Amino acid sequence: MKAITREWLDRAKDDLLAASLLLAQPELTNMVAFHAQQAVEKSLKALLEEVDIAFIKTHNLARLYSLIEPHVSLSLDQDMLDRLDAVYIESRYPGEMGLLPYGKPTQKEAKQFHDFAQHLYEQVQAGLATDEDSDSSTPETA
Repeated sequence: MKAITREWLDRAKDDLLAASLLLAQPELTNMVAFHAQQAVEKSLKALLEEVDIAFIKTHNLARLYSLIEPHVSLSLDQDMLDRLDAVYIESRYPGEMGLLPYGKPTQKEAKQFHDFAQHLYEQVQAGLATDEDSDSSTPETA
C-alpha cells in the first residue's frame, strides 16, 4: 500500500471515530452524516491513489465512485451513496439552505450513514490488505 493511500485511510478512520462518538448525541445527527460522508470520500480517494488515478478536487461521492468503479469491485448501496452526497455541504447549514429535504437526519438515518461508511472503509481496508499479500497492482475489494 502506498504511503498516500495509508494517509487517506487514516483520515477516513478519524472521521469514522468522530461519527461513532457523535452517534451518542441525538442533536448532532447532521454531524454524524457529515463525518460519514467524509469517511466515504476519503476511502474512495485512497483507492484512487492506490490505482494511480489522478487526484481530483471534489467532494462528490458519485463522481469519485464512477472513477474507481472500473478498477475495483465494491459492494456498494448506490442509494446510500447518493443520500450521503446530498448531505455533504448541507449538513453544515440550516435546513432552509438544503440539509436533506426534511431537516436533520434522524438518529436511525445517522446510524445508517455511519454503518455504510464503516462498511465501505472495511471493504477498502480488506481489499488493499489482500492486494499487499498478492503483490497485485489492482486492489480487489469484496
